[in-house]
Amino acid sequence: MTNSPALLLTIVQSILPILVTLGFGYFAAYRKDFDAQQAGVLTRLVMLYALPLELLASILSTPRNQVLAAGPVAALILLAMIGGYGLIFAILRALLKRRLGEAALIAMTITGPSVPFIGIPVLGQIFGPASSVPISIASLAMNLVQLPITLILMGHDRGTRHRVETEGETRNELRELFGHLMHSCREPVVWVPMMALVLVSAGAFLPQFLKGSLQLLGRTTGGAALFASGVVLFTRQVKFSPLVGVIVSVRNVIIPGIIYALARLWHLPLPALQESVLTMAIPSASINVILAMRYHVLEREIASVLFFGTLSSIFTMAFFIWLTGA
Repeated sequence: MTNSPALLLTIVQSILPILVTLGFGYFAAYRKDFDAQQAGVLTRLVMLYALPLELLASILSTPRNQVLAAGPVAALILLAMIGGYGLIFAILRALLKRRLGEAALIAMTITGPSVPFIGIPVLGQIFGPASSVPISIASLAMNLVQLPITLILMGHDRGTRHRVETEGETRNELRELFGHLMHSCREPVVWVPMMALVLVSAGAFLPQFLKGSLQLLGRTTGGAALFASGVVLFTRQVKFSPLVGVIVSVRNVIIPGIIYALARLWHLPLPALQESVLTMAIPSASINVILAMRYHVLEREIASVLFFGTLSSIFTMAFFIWLTGA
């Protein structure tokens, strides 16, 4: 493992580029070089091209046996990300009466860690090559389960609201949901990772020369998404609110705390406990801001979660690193 000062430096170095890129987007909007409409163009680039290419290269580069051999780590991460998504979505819909699109977006924001941007440098510094297992599992859970479901639900909600506003009549909900499901399945961010998973299951792999070709544009995903998020931070005026505070607290503290308690209860080996807890201690991903911008749902709130959650994670991640003895 690593000593505390070096580890804290690693966390800061991992999070600082995110804050700086957000700052550039904010400054560009302040100078009126970019506005919300132009940020939407960047969002379209990310969703239609950059992100699907990044997902394709990432999944095809993940060895099949690496994911299948993860065992307890996989169980805890999948429980937190997929089980937690379902539970939080149900609470938001049934008890808090949130709209379908809002409930789906909040659930993904709470249960989806920013593994590609923060997980790779931080977990890599702590666990070395073994970090590829929790990173792969978390990435697959987000890209193959959370993201498609959220797109389908948000698309259905937007279509339903548009119909009510324009027609003012009720139609077959099941038929409409199926229509939005088919529409979402045509989105590159949905069918590309599914295709990649099928190829990996069949034993396919990505040649190194082709991986570089895909990642030339794919690697712009993080920068473009964060820059566009910075523009949104300015145009929507980032603000701390009770909703933002609850989402950040659950994402950064409560979920990794629950995973820590479960790992202790199940008497898991220390490496499995550390890998699962620290993976789930990573703050929320920037893709949620992209979804909020695209569907015009909770844009200000989700952008604020990205800012405050990333900033506070310097301290919350350091706490869980100390707690687990990593």
